[in-house]
Amino acid sequence: MTGDRVLRVVATDGRGRPLAADAVGPWLERCAPRAARGDVAVALVGDRKMRALNQRYRGIDRATDVLAFPAAPAGGRAPRGAPRGLGHIGIATGGARRQARDAGEPLETELRRLALHGLLHLLGYDHTRDDGEMVRFERRLRKKGGIA
Repeated sequence: MTGDRVLRVVATDGRGRPLAADAVGPWLERCAPRAARGDVAVALVGDRKMRALNQRYRGIDRATDVLAFPAAPAGGRAPRGAPRGLGHIGIATGGARRQARDAGEPLETELRRLALHGLLHLLGYDHTRDDGEMVRFERRLRKKGGIA
């Protein structure tokens, strides 16, 4: 990768197949913060799979709406010029549908909101410890992407 500001997002279904109508990837690439450079994989998975992932990696036995798995190359650094993998984002489709319905918004909007939230976690933001910094930043980025 060169010094250009480039974020590449690949969105897949729960079986790793690229989404035919990807409303998440191109949107996330457009509204992502400047620090987001590299490759991100977004997987839309069922609630059962998300519950299993949450149990395995966080020790919490319930589904959650989004999980972020930062990538860390062996030795902590990628070779010079190599693409930088930021990590993977998992989004629970059932939870996203329920949240979209409860908010009275399209599923596409909720998927985008969750993908952005996951991306910020990949970049090191942590809303549980930052006195609202992530929430404020996420709100500005959503507005940039046309989500109120």
